[in-house]
Amino acid sequence: MLRIYEEELEFPAIAGHCGLLPYLAGMVRRHLRPGLLPVRFVITETTPTSYKCELGVVSGLLDAQLEHSCSIFDYAPRVINNSDAFNAVLLVPTGIGSSIGGHAGDANPVARLLASVCDTLITHPNVVNASDVNDLPENGLYVEGSVISRVMMGIAGLQPVRANRVLVVIDEHQDKTFTDVAINSVSAARASYGLSCPAVIRLDPPVYMKSVYAPSGRAVGTVERLEGLIAVLEEYRGHYDALAVSTQIEVPRHYHIDYYTARGDMINPWGGVEAIFTHAISSLYDIPAAHAPMLESQDVANIELGPVDPRMAAEEISNGFFMCVLKGLQRSPRLVKDVRAGGRPGVLTASDIACLVIPDGCVGLPTLAALEQGIPVIAVGENRNIMRNDLALLPWLPGQLHRVENYWEAAGVMSALKGGIAPGSVRRPLADTVHVRRSNP
Repeated sequence: MLRIYEEELEFPAIAGHCGLLPYLAGMVRRHLRPGLLPVRFVITETTPTSYKCELGVVSGLLDAQLEHSCSIFDYAPRVINNSDAFNAVLLVPTGIGSSIGGHAGDANPVARLLASVCDTLITHPNVVNASDVNDLPENGLYVEGSVISRVMMGIAGLQPVRANRVLVVIDEHQDKTFTDVAINSVSAARASYGLSCPAVIRLDPPVYMKSVYAPSGRAVGTVERLEGLIAVLEEYRGHYDALAVSTQIEVPRHYHIDYYTARGDMINPWGGVEAIFTHAISSLYDIPAAHAPMLESQDVANIELGPVDPRMAAEEISNGFFMCVLKGLQRSPRLVKDVRAGGRPGVLTASDIACLVIPDGCVGLPTLAALEQGIPVIAVGENRNIMRNDLALLPWLPGQLHRVENYWEAAGVMSALKGGIAPGSVRRPLADTVHVRRSNP
């Protein structure tokens, strides 16, 4: 039986955290049981003696599927730093309670701000998905999170496209109303912004998704009954470029009230399991994939919440939550596995990434890859979250890590980097120039 879930791991810390990426890759391989495919990795807490980690895996795959899939820890150093354009990556990891971008597309304004100071902004669904709204900047690329990791790790590239054929798979819901909402969302996308959709597949039995919280507090989950979806993807192979899925996610009913009335004090319970699901699909099929939750019942749909926290309001005014996914996938870039194609115009690789912007404290594969690749990282303190890592302790190159208070400052640092200006030179006090007297023997 195919199953997606998360495991907890803890590894001893190494002196100075030097060589952290290859060390963690080796430790995961050593502890990984045969037949499991890793699809997501995060360090949730760094202590003086250990790294507490969580690893998303797929079990039950055939040997051929395992052989076809690359390891999330595969790494290739970039050999050049292309300065022809200033391209930035913006991440707000899903399921960690980020105060900005942790709810319902409430990082859309951040994406538009940062896009205004770079040539291309690469970001992921969690940043801009807001139920029926997706305000991706004109120079933005909507990229599934695991694909961003592969680009940062130097093993894949991105090729912008004019449009994708988006295959849609939805639950055969027990209440026809919600099936109709999903189908009408696709029809609206086709009629209003020209979406190309080869088919809407109503899956019965549907994929089973359940949301849970890890001991770290992260929203994670399990996914089962994937066989039907895999069969559809195989049957329609060659007829689609991207996959949009809308299914129910099992949560306790009171979560629908608790989350909205907590006004940001409760981590969004739905996003974590969606992330591990799309990571798995993109890893197995090398395609853009995104998921939208489907309401469980009319009883849930009829819950009266009144005015809610503005960060969650996009979900409160929607019954389908699907339009943002369809809009994002319409032009999500194609994954290029042959990184030698990076020499061709229009293909973005790790060599083309000028900086990575993250909430402070987040250490996943993109952060570890940036550390190894020498890519500048801008860590935003105001975007508080539950991760417990001190980024300043990592062995950054001089001037590689920039810790800022908010996204206004992040935009300023990006402008300085784009202009070739040392960010510290525009602040005061200005440190004395380092000068060393050296006597030859």
